[in-house]
Amino acid sequence: MTQVDFYQIESDEPTLLFACRLIEKVYRLGHKVLVHTADEAETQALDSLLWTFKPEAFIPHNRFDPSIDAPIQIGHQAEPVDPGDVLINLSPGIPDYFSRFVRVAEIVPKAEEKRATARANFKYYKDRGYPLKYHKVGSK
Repeated sequence: MTQVDFYQIESDEPTLLFACRLIEKVYRLGHKVLVHTADEAETQALDSLLWTFKPEAFIPHNRFDPSIDAPIQIGHQAEPVDPGDVLINLSPGIPDYFSRFVRVAEIVPKAEEKRATARANFKYYKDRGYPLKYHKVGSK
């Protein structure tokens, strides 16, 4: 059964910057990752940030394209044909295909108005019996 981890940001670190740190960590552990974004603008922003957020790091990624075998795929529309190990969900909704992944990471922003969505997602997973973990994280 899919393990779901919630990462509650306890600092003013922007959500996409935390997402980059999480993506890097998961990638360094050898996992294949799909990052599900909310829309095209977020996909573009994350794609750009992954190239620049840490000058000494190289994180091979690609905007979602099933014909390219990149360890990190970023997208907001397509359903993966061959899902990776980890789904990082940045969208407000829960993708229908989340249960095909070994793990799901949900990022909980510091802004209170955005935490309501995280609470609803937590309840959704909990009501269906998925194992949940909750992590409070500060900035690096």
